[in-house]
Amino acid sequence: MRARIYRPARNAMTSGMAKTRKWVLDYAQASAREVDPLMGWTSSSDTQSQVRLRFDSKEAALEYAQDHGIDAEVIEPKARKANIRDGGYGENFATDRRVPWTH
Repeated sequence: MRARIYRPARNAMTSGMAKTRKWVLDYAQASAREVDPLMGWTSSSDTQSQVRLRFDSKEAALEYAQDHGIDAEVIEPKARKANIRDGGYGENFATDRRVPWTH
């Protein structure tokens, strides 16, 4: 049974970092999905692909995978670049601008 361990990325639609602190263990899909001929729904006989486990640390997720005989691949998160400007937020309201500033 294969799985991947990773930290989820930030949602592109928000500026917050909610649900990105914990590590996630997702099982890989073991069987192909099929389309039901009657209703047209997509289904699969693989219920493990629906399981998503969350852990406080990468080590805890790896330990869980080793204890349960899961072949896990760890995907390291990319470091987020700091978004710091020289003047900061106050620069938006500076009175000593050289050129007029408008939207």
